[in-house]
Amino acid sequence: MDKEIIEHGLTFNRRRFLSRLSLGLGSIALGSLLVPDLFSASAEENDLPTGIPHFAPKAKRVIYLFQNGAPSQLELFDYKPLLRQMMGQELPASIRSGQRLTGMTANQASFPLVGSFTNFEQYGQSRAWISDLLPYTSKVVDDLCIVKSMYTEAINHDPALTFFQTGAQQGNRPSMGSWLSYGLGSENKNLPSFTVLLSKGKGNSQGVYSKLWSNGFLDSIHQGVQFSSGEDPVLYLNDPEGMNRFERRKMLDKISALNQLSYDEFGDPEINTKIQQYEMAYRMQTAVPDIMDLSKESDDIIKMYGSDCMVPGTFAANCLLARKLSENGVRFVQLYHQGWDQHSNLPNALTGQAKDVDQASAALVTDLKQRGLLDETLVIWGGEFGRTNYSQGKLTATNYGRDHHPRCFTIWMAGGGIKPGIVYGDTDDFGYNITKDPVHVHDFHATVLNQLGLDHEKLTYKHLGRRYRLTDVAGKVIKGIIT
Repeated sequence: MDKEIIEHGLTFNRRRFLSRLSLGLGSIALGSLLVPDLFSASAEENDLPTGIPHFAPKAKRVIYLFQNGAPSQLELFDYKPLLRQMMGQELPASIRSGQRLTGMTANQASFPLVGSFTNFEQYGQSRAWISDLLPYTSKVVDDLCIVKSMYTEAINHDPALTFFQTGAQQGNRPSMGSWLSYGLGSENKNLPSFTVLLSKGKGNSQGVYSKLWSNGFLDSIHQGVQFSSGEDPVLYLNDPEGMNRFERRKMLDKISALNQLSYDEFGDPEINTKIQQYEMAYRMQTAVPDIMDLSKESDDIIKMYGSDCMVPGTFAANCLLARKLSENGVRFVQLYHQGWDQHSNLPNALTGQAKDVDQASAALVTDLKQRGLLDETLVIWGGEFGRTNYSQGKLTATNYGRDHHPRCFTIWMAGGGIKPGIVYGDTDDFGYNITKDPVHVHDFHATVLNQLGLDHEKLTYKHLGRRYRLTDVAGKVIKGIIT
């Protein structure tokens, strides 16, 4: 065997693999069976055989229920009775410690503490405190790992949201779903490996935008595919009027032949990506309508998710679609639910938001579990940062708001090799600073990749002379939350 190949080990790319090894037909056949993508993708220096994790994975896929706008942890998961006792009193300077504030509260004359309007009780073997706004979530608490010690540097929505999705506060970076598509490939050739679903509550909405599911500098085949709630769930997927499947097939074959000639001449890997995208769209014409059809779901499932699951575009409907997409092999299903930005009128607005998502979020966990899919599916719930323990603007007996707070907030995870029924990390009695087991966004990303069998330091891509990764130059796997 060539000495150079031995020295480089598993770092060789497909072109070198095919050109330097004398493979018999039997070996080629075996390789294609074991790793379907091994001989099909573009041959670039960055390429590694897709579908091969670095080590044995505990999860096969991810469903990320992103709560866009930042839910208040103090009303949902982080019970702080001291804030009620000190209602209206000034936040001690020793607690705040001169930490950065947003422009919306930096010039406030005072920072009056405000306790939650909701009540909390302890549930499950973990005795986790859960708000009475989340009655359904409280019933599945023994399936959840509640992380109360998340933190980030970003203090405004756009950079914080972008950071959670891409590992960087700036744009033009691949999203988490794109990294997983690049590293692991697809489980189902008839569906994209990364899909996106959007919904909106009645509260104040922060926008979501396509850069959040962008492939960045990765091949465009790894970009997230947005599914809509309209008549055409994927735009431009259907054949044009007057064209049948046979004619469509002939057209694609002609286009593919022309693209192949162009690729042979110029060697641009994006040409091959376009060929793959055309073929994917053709196959999706059959697969997508069946998945989007919820009419075959049983009455028990509809009751479990709530009647809203039959209303296209709602959070409940998207949770049910996420289960269907995931069980059909979609690697990463990303949901965005907008409306959590409660700078004022928090009691009313947050009550509505919680009602929007509570039943369906819990139902998704239960549904996956009863189908035997939760062990191999990692479910994540959370927003881009937390909310302050003091009121933004005027505090009254019935109304208040909370500003952005990146220093500590709560998310939960379930399935996919994550320890169930535990609470990880803690915050001080004021809910302002982390006191135990901090988890940075980079740590979160490293842990998610780890559960899918990927070493976050090895999953890299060379771009503009530098090797990039989802976790940049930081991040550590949080071993305390994995089985």
